Amino acid sequence: MTIEPLKIQHDLVAWLTVAGDKIRQSLTDELHVKTKSGRNDLVTNRDKEIEQFYVRQIRTNYPQARICGEEGFGDVVEDLAGLIFFVDPIDGTMNFVKQKENFATMIGVYLDGQPIVGGILDVMAQKLIVGGPTTGVMLNGRPLSIRLDLNIADGLIGVNSGMLAKNVDHVTDLIRLSSGARITGSAGIEFGQVITGKQIGYISNLSPWDVAAGWAIGSALNIEAHTVTGQQPSLLKREIIIAGIPTIWQNFTKLQS
Repeated sequence: MTIEPLKIQHDLVAWLTVAGDKIRQSLTDELHVKTKSGRNDLVTNRDKEIEQFYVRQIRTNYPQARICGEEGFGDVVEDLAGLIFFVDPIDGTMNFVKQKENFATMIGVYLDGQPIVGGILDVMAQKLIVGGPTTGVMLNGRPLSIRLDLNIADGLIGVNSGMLAKNVDHVTDLIRLSSGARITGSAGIEFGQVITGKQIGYISNLSPWDVAAGWAIGSALNIEAHTVTGQQPSLLKREIIIAGIPTIWQNFTKLQS
């Protein structure tokens, strides 16, 4: 299958920009909030509307592609063959509902399981990060690069609050080696912090749409993403992901031994 990463990246910029405008303009509209797996797992009518918008755009422009979307308006994706768009319409819905900030909208695009391009928009800050292995990484149109040679003691790590509290897979022990933990409740915001060099890592239990955009963009900067067993993210199930500059994984493996 022939694809054009720059064209896809251009389309992501356009779609994410429109979606961000839609979300910000609707902040004063009535919001219908429901729970999914539990009281802290929320979905709103806005999540559904934005995913439906993305699905329409993808179906029109990339009819050969499959869509893995958080709210279920795409396809049932059970393998990684072909072109797949991973869509998270509002990442950090709890923050969206409670804070009206610290949430993102994002899309990751993969071909046969390999990252092509991703886009993450911090909706309220209007910071749009796009990029991939062959396109480079841009923040609001400006090229990005980060330092990969920092020691773990020199940086902050984003982390899932439950994992930190219970020291799941030695996460708390890892944080003690760093400059400290940061918790925002949005994978998109956390990946954005790593991609822009404000944090050196991020650890959480993530679904495919949570990790796809950040991994696609981060791969262009040599940001690593591993499961606890050292494999690359499967993009087919929820799993603990350790992402960041190389020192994160190096220190994590030492704690596991």
